[in-house]
Amino acid sequence: MHFPALIEKKRDGHALTTKEIKSLVEDFVIGDIPDYQMSALAMAVFFRGMTSAETHHLTEAMMRSGRVLRYPEGSPPKIDEHSTGGVGDKVSLVLAPLLACDEVWVPMISDRGIGITGGTLDKLESIPGFNVNLDAKRALKQLEKIGVFMMGETEDICPADKKLYALRDVTGTVPSQPLIAASIMSKKLAENLDRLVLDVKFGSGAFMKTKEEAQQLAEAMKSVGESMKVKTSYLLTPMDEPLGRAVGNALEVAECVEILQGGGPPDLIKLIVDLAEKVSEAPRAQLEKRLQDGTAWKKFVSLVYAQDGDATVVEKILEQHRAPIIQPWSAKSAGTVKKLDAELIGRASVMLGAGRQRADDSIDFAVGFSGIKKVGEHVEADEPLFMIHARNERSIVNVTPLLEKAVEVG
Repeated sequence: MHFPALIEKKRDGHALTTKEIKSLVEDFVIGDIPDYQMSALAMAVFFRGMTSAETHHLTEAMMRSGRVLRYPEGSPPKIDEHSTGGVGDKVSLVLAPLLACDEVWVPMISDRGIGITGGTLDKLESIPGFNVNLDAKRALKQLEKIGVFMMGETEDICPADKKLYALRDVTGTVPSQPLIAASIMSKKLAENLDRLVLDVKFGSGAFMKTKEEAQQLAEAMKSVGESMKVKTSYLLTPMDEPLGRAVGNALEVAECVEILQGGGPPDLIKLIVDLAEKVSEAPRAQLEKRLQDGTAWKKFVSLVYAQDGDATVVEKILEQHRAPIIQPWSAKSAGTVKKLDAELIGRASVMLGAGRQRADDSIDFAVGFSGIKKVGEHVEADEPLFMIHARNERSIVNVTPLLEKAVEVG
């Protein structure tokens, strides 16, 4: 296969064949296609798109780039959730243990941060010792023992997406509908699920800016899932302001602990339970009760222990990861919060170090924002709109122009 010819073919708006897609995925995984050429193809897809058939074939090729999980005969139903990504989106950290309180298995293969959206794996790794790099054998044993795992792609599970995902993050090709669909669904199909719920976000802090775009993406992913015999549902959820009241890795884990222990912001709790209802057979009241009575918290603690994490420090994670500088960003006048732009807050969090600007960047678990006010809330003059957690004064200076644009009080 002459790969430059495929780049040109897609650049010129033509559909790739099943054979071409299968070959390019296989060659990329084994290293026969360099990153710069795959980046060029991703950009061509970004501008030219893909047909429904191309998206299906790409998803299947990426899924089959590694092994598909197999389970013992008679094992419980396999269910999962995945979000298209947002700012402050820590839903999976609560939802996975909540779902696993039922007689089901939750085999969750998750992502690192991409663009302005935080990654579930990065958040989990802020828990000291937490190991997201499980092999299939260990993952299956963990399912049999506690009913849930949360891990990343490996060299033998979705390696194609693992490589392509890292490239998209730093080449401006994140918000591509077919690439998002193939990335998410290849992981979910490799889990060999029975039921899947998708949280498809739209708005300033999402990859899909309009509800119509989100609907198209949701239907594309549902079509792929149903074609592979996975019962797939979705919710379309707004992402114009951060979800919950925290943005940043350890800060978001702390907020999840709060929810699992019966507290937390109502908007986040509602979304978690809404998604759980889509795939769980438990009634809503029972799901809410499990968040209140410690049942889901106990499951989360067992998950942390099972994956080598130190559950004794999870409740005090902000002592483990405390930024050197914590200072308020205050309202200049009294009024109602009119805007807290999720995209700008997300960009600021990446600049602080909570996300990656280059593929080889390390994550600063301590930085971000906490105590974020919600749109519609009243504030007094000089009242904090949120707290900035930063490594140094320079980084605060760098994000100040973004934050000034992000906030509107009137």
